[in-house]
Amino acid sequence: MELTVLGQDEAAAAVADSGCSTGSCGSTNDQMSDLPDAIREKVQNHPCYSEEAHHYFARMHVAVAPACNIQCHYCNRKYDCSNESRPGVVSELLTPEQAIKKTKAVAANIPQMTVLGIAGPGDPLANPERTFETFRGLSEEAPDIKLCVSTNGLALPESVEELSKHNIDHVTITINCVDPKIGAQIYPWIYWNNRRIRGEKGAAILIEQQQKGLEMLVERGILVKVNSVMIPGVNDEHLKEVSRIVKSKGAFLHNVMPLIAEEEHGTFYGVMGQRGPEPEELQDLQDDCAGDMNMMRHCRQCRADAVGLLGEDRGEEFTLDKIEAMEIDYGAAMKTRAVVHAGIMEELDEKQAKRERLAAASVPDAQGLVDTRPVLMAVATSGGGLINQHFGHATEFLVYEASPNGVRFIGHRKVDQYCIGNDTCGEKESALSGSIRSLHGCEAVLCSKIGFEPWSQLEEAGIVPNGEHAMEPIEEAVLAVYREMAESGALEEPVPAARAQQVSA
Repeated sequence: MELTVLGQDEAAAAVADSGCSTGSCGSTNDQMSDLPDAIREKVQNHPCYSEEAHHYFARMHVAVAPACNIQCHYCNRKYDCSNESRPGVVSELLTPEQAIKKTKAVAANIPQMTVLGIAGPGDPLANPERTFETFRGLSEEAPDIKLCVSTNGLALPESVEELSKHNIDHVTITINCVDPKIGAQIYPWIYWNNRRIRGEKGAAILIEQQQKGLEMLVERGILVKVNSVMIPGVNDEHLKEVSRIVKSKGAFLHNVMPLIAEEEHGTFYGVMGQRGPEPEELQDLQDDCAGDMNMMRHCRQCRADAVGLLGEDRGEEFTLDKIEAMEIDYGAAMKTRAVVHAGIMEELDEKQAKRERLAAASVPDAQGLVDTRPVLMAVATSGGGLINQHFGHATEFLVYEASPNGVRFIGHRKVDQYCIGNDTCGEKESALSGSIRSLHGCEAVLCSKIGFEPWSQLEEAGIVPNGEHAMEPIEEAVLAVYREMAESGALEEPVPAARAQQVSA
């Protein structure tokens, strides 16, 4: 693939011009319609760079990079933990040859897969031979797949030239700070020039390398997404400055993620009791950063061997023993994939055209929504941008905000599946209570079906269950429910008492 080269100033200006006046998340199709063609083409079918695309297109990661050149207080890389979904976790470490074969097998069996990323379980650029051997092979054998890399940035400047030689036009850099004093609280050490460097000195080197690498990538027209882990009391307020700086240097998208710090994961932060952010804290910080930067809110903090749509993991279908038995005609698979991708893009174009027609036909005054307050709603979906999942089958809920400005995606809330068979030791009751607690702040939950027991408990918690919009597009259904709430007078009242108590709890 020939990269379209944008100068740093030009790329930064293009990113700035793509901002959304309502501060909505990610690169939605409304935002994408205003992007330069060179950028729009790169992100329209990338599930990690486009909020719209993640409902339709799949991604996969291959775990070929075991070594890491820094230590993070939030990281503990473990193997054979297939029940965990967090960065750095893998079940099988692959050779480049195995990774290439697995990628072709997944792409042949999941034709909506568009992106192959290397994200660990260590740092891909701390394992350059294994990483670039994988990229070279895939560029030759599967040229229709986008290639991505995610890095901490320490070895990035020395790798930019090699990255630009391959079919790679997306790079993610994890940047948690631009202040060495804060960095020293996150990174106990880095491994640099064959020695371990600790504290602020090590953090300063890492920051310098990250910023240099970001500038070099932008100069070559490679899109950059910046990941940041929100650590309450450490870098939460500081991330606003991070967002401002990386945008000024041409980063396309900022992904502020919540710290994962459960004690059982064995991380330093987990053992020391460092808490993660509450959903409201994360949303507030994302909104504050959105004034300077397009924000990604649909991240699932994927495993280093994730396979499938965001929010699902089909890795067990493609273990090494299973792909060895597969017969793959990748030439035929590429033709099938092209047809599938074209069909999805046609559907997305139709949805965008419908949005534009609806926007032209109605304004907030006509909807009677001008003076109404925003409302959060949770949605159960199994993909495709539709309300198509039973409440009890959901393992996560997508959260949307409806307001006079329209509908915007806020984030996702993971839950334990409620309908899991016989109720032993109160497991079903516990899962249901946990699901309802996870929806605090929401005033309605939209799903395809819902049972009597969860319906009653949701109402007691001040959350209105709604199963009347099954198989409808999510944003249209959320807006319809919001209008119904406005017409009933519910939005003229303050936040319901039950919900206010729930939030304060």
